[in-house]
Amino acid sequence: MQQGRRMGGSGSALFSDAEEYEANLFRTTRLLVEDDSEFRAHLTWIDLTDLRLLHARETVPRIAYVSLRPERVSVVFAAQQTSALLCNGVPLLLGDMICHGPSERFYQRTTGATSWASIGLTSGSLRAYCRTLAGRDLARVQFGQILRPLPGEWRRLLRLHAEAMRIAETRLSHIGHPEVARALEQDLIYALVSCLTTAEPRGYSPATRRRIKLLLRFEEVLMACPRRSLHVSQVCEVIGVSERMLRICCLQFIGMAPDRYLHLRRLRQISTASGCTDH
Repeated sequence: MQQGRRMGGSGSALFSDAEEYEANLFRTTRLLVEDDSEFRAHLTWIDLTDLRLLHARETVPRIAYVSLRPERVSVVFAAQQTSALLCNGVPLLLGDMICHGPSERFYQRTTGATSWASIGLTSGSLRAYCRTLAGRDLARVQFGQILRPLPGEWRRLLRLHAEAMRIAETRLSHIGHPEVARALEQDLIYALVSCLTTAEPRGYSPATRRRIKLLLRFEEVLMACPRRSLHVSQVCEVIGVSERMLRICCLQFIGMAPDRYLHLRRLRQISTASGCTDH
């Protein structure tokens, strides 16, 4: 089973360790898995001139806290009919996509085995393509909201992405051919811009937005005290919220109570520290 940090280019790898898998994703991600012994993931990736493509297949539920870099945009979508993927507590169904903007922080979790995909590029590249191909400004793209593209546009993007993944998994030498790579990337860019600029957004309610901000503040407090075993009551006091409200937010966005989440984080920290000691 291939493991280790991915160095770029194109390829495919299998992972049985959640931390190894996390280190190979194209973003700053922290994964929490309740049952590490059953974790398996198959990751396929392609780096083109402007686009970075990813397809992930995972076997067990997990929680991911994601923080994008300032210059990056990441478009995420389900890659199978029975999707178990949720972004900030909202199910991402087949035919949906979500465009995460630069520096955006969010929770992504799964409720079972799932298959998801992403397309990453710089915000500058997306802005230029939106203006050139659609005559629209990037401001029209709704970051952080579930989008429902037109069915025809969506099917085209899904087909092109799947075709690229098949090349990476079975005919890797083809993607290294400049003309093949250029043609594939141009088709993907056009399909992506068409989806983003014609999709209908499914906006969050004001109450949901407030809860998202509260939970991100919760995460900030935990990250500021990585070596302390904080209790829920202590965290609530720092962020100025009741334990009941924090519990509601945690159940909605990460699928578990805050005390359980804190417990999993501590187990992860212990595991990481043990791994460092072993080396």
